[in-house]
Amino acid sequence: MSSKQKVLSVATRGQGLYEFTRDAELWVQEQATDVGVCHVFVKHTSCSLTIQENADPSAKTDLENWLNRLVPENDPLYTHTMEGPDDMPAHIKAILTNVSLSIPIVNGRLALGTWQGLYLWEHRHHSNNRKIILHISA
Repeated sequence: MSSKQKVLSVATRGQGLYEFTRDAELWVQEQATDVGVCHVFVKHTSCSLTIQENADPSAKTDLENWLNRLVPENDPLYTHTMEGPDDMPAHIKAILTNVSLSIPIVNGRLALGTWQGLYLWEHRHHSNNRKIILHISA
């Protein structure tokens, strides 16, 4: 079994979904791995990863609005508040979504569907530089 790794940096400008499909796909293709699995892991507790529609931007807006309604800021039950009103909701959003993904590699490419894209989902309001680990097992 062979394995390869890369760390991607994704700069965010506040809450939202940031697509990194192209960067991941290019790296996977460069590795010349015909069949395997690409594991994707984000090294943070206030953002997450998702595979989501990449054709219609309104899908991203609706997802963000829905999650913000589900996990509101300034809930009086929160005690973890020293880093601002978006911090505890960001942690909750991260556990409700994913911090890791596994995508099959078929014929040297990520086996994503036609409208699927890889996204880092930033849950904080301020800008961040998020680190994502790509790991191929073949």
